Amino acid sequence: MKVLSCVAAAFTLLPLVTAHYRFTSLILDGKTTPDWQYVRPSNNTNYPIEDVTSINIRCNAGAASGVGIQTATVTAGDTIGFALDIPIFHKGTLNVYMSKVQNATTADGSTGWFKIHHVPPVTDGGTSITWPTLGATRFYFPIPASIASGQYLLRIEHIALHLAVQLKAAQFFLSCAQLNVLGGGKTTPSLVNFPGEYKATDPGILINIYDPVPASYTEPGPAVFTG
Repeated sequence: MKVLSCVAAAFTLLPLVTAHYRFTSLILDGKTTPDWQYVRPSNNTNYPIEDVTSINIRCNAGAASGVGIQTATVTAGDTIGFALDIPIFHKGTLNVYMSKVQNATTADGSTGWFKIHHVPPVTDGGTSITWPTLGATRFYFPIPASIASGQYLLRIEHIALHLAVQLKAAQFFLSCAQLNVLGGGKTTPSLVNFPGEYKATDPGILINIYDPVPASYTEPGPAVFTG
C-alpha cells in the first residue's frame, strides 16, 4: 500500500536526521532576539513531545519554569514572531497560544490557554494537500489588542504529521516565551487546558496525510481568538 511505503520511508530517514528544528527566539520590532533570551529552553535536546496527556505538552520537557529567562515587554496589538534554528522539514500544522499568568518567570502553564494564530495545511477536497509551514524559519502574528495587560506565557507548536497515521506518532515541536503585555483592553477569551484539550485520536492528530489525500483537515484545539 502506498501509505505504508510512505511511512516506511519516513522511518528510514529518521537516523539521517541529526537535528530537529526548535523555536529558539522571539522576533520583536522586526529583529530576531538571541536564542533563549525570552524563550524557555527544554532539556530534551531537540526531540518532540508525542504524549498529549503529559504536562510537557504545555511548554516542552524541562520548561515548566522560566527562571533565568527574560520577559519581553510588548504592546497589545503589536505584531511579533518566533524564529527557528533551522527550517521546518516535516509536514504539519502550526498553532500559537497565550496564557495569562501572575508571573511569567515562575508560571508552569497550568493556567488556561487561548489560541491567537494558526497556519494549517491547505486542502482542496482530496486532489492535493499543501503545507505552508514546510521550509519556514519564522512566523509572525499579532498580539490581540483587546486582551488585558499583564504577564503571559506565549506558546508555539508545530505538529509534525508525517508519521501520524499511527496512534501517538504525531510529533509536537514546541516552545514557550515570556511576555509582559502593556496597553491592553478588558476582553477575557475562552480558555482551554493543556494537557486536556488534545486527544491522541483527534482527527487533526491521528491522520493519514498520504493516501488517500485528505479532503479536508480539522485543526486541533479551539478556534483562533480574534479580539
